[in-house]
Amino acid sequence: MSAISAQDVNKLRQMTGAGMMDCKKALAEAEGDFEKAIEILRKKGQKVSASRSDRDAKEGSVFVKVSDDKKEAILIALNCETDFVAKNEEFQSLGKLIAETAFTTKAADKEALLTQKAGALTINDKIVELVGKIGEKIEVSEFIRMTGEAVVPYIHAGSKLGVLVSLKGVNGADVTEAGKDVGMQIAAMNPVAVDESSVDKEVIEKELEIAKAQIRAEGKPENMVEKIAAGKLQKFYKESTLLHQIFVKDNAKTVAQYLDSVTKGLTVAEFKRVTIA
Repeated sequence: MSAISAQDVNKLRQMTGAGMMDCKKALAEAEGDFEKAIEILRKKGQKVSASRSDRDAKEGSVFVKVSDDKKEAILIALNCETDFVAKNEEFQSLGKLIAETAFTTKAADKEALLTQKAGALTINDKIVELVGKIGEKIEVSEFIRMTGEAVVPYIHAGSKLGVLVSLKGVNGADVTEAGKDVGMQIAAMNPVAVDESSVDKEVIEKELEIAKAQIRAEGKPENMVEKIAAGKLQKFYKESTLLHQIFVKDNAKTVAQYLDSVTKGLTVAEFKRVTIA
């Protein structure tokens, strides 16, 4: 067989994004067959991915895609091992592609998303290809789809934390800025739920258990334990549920009062907060 030409190596590099030496070796192994060479490079990526599957991927970025009518949004968290890779242009492009694919294909969950096609390859294959090229573990750690009267994203500086907020009671108003303000609140204060009615029962039980243990440790009479614990629970709701929290941009209002001042009846239907960790 004739030697692999630089032109062929460059062609394969343009097709796959792999390094020059990797392309040259793959073409040599495939005896010049481009399809086989591409498969070899993909297999190399799979081997790299497998060998790094036990590594921590605690860096990365969050990506969002919002519908034109702002009634639906996607939030993706794409993780890698180092901040250097998280800022890499190809990593960023992959994250945007995954969010776009999740949005257009209406994938039901993360597992379904990984099987969706983005061009000739599935999302999982795209991830494997980049793993093979950069040598770091890459994974989709979070995939959230949210719908509502108005869904607003908030991405914190550095793209390490993302929030989706679904608002209701919009009444035709443009609530984008209000949604971003509430997203900033959620990013900063990390509430456990929208309000007391949406707090998980296990969380409530745990808070009451802790409160009662503290009260008894203080030597309070047993007949007062339940009443004092109920008061502590109300304090927990005020501090830890979104609508009851003091609004970070105006300490004179709660989040609920702020939203109502934007447009009467405006409130939060749901939210999701995702961090890269």
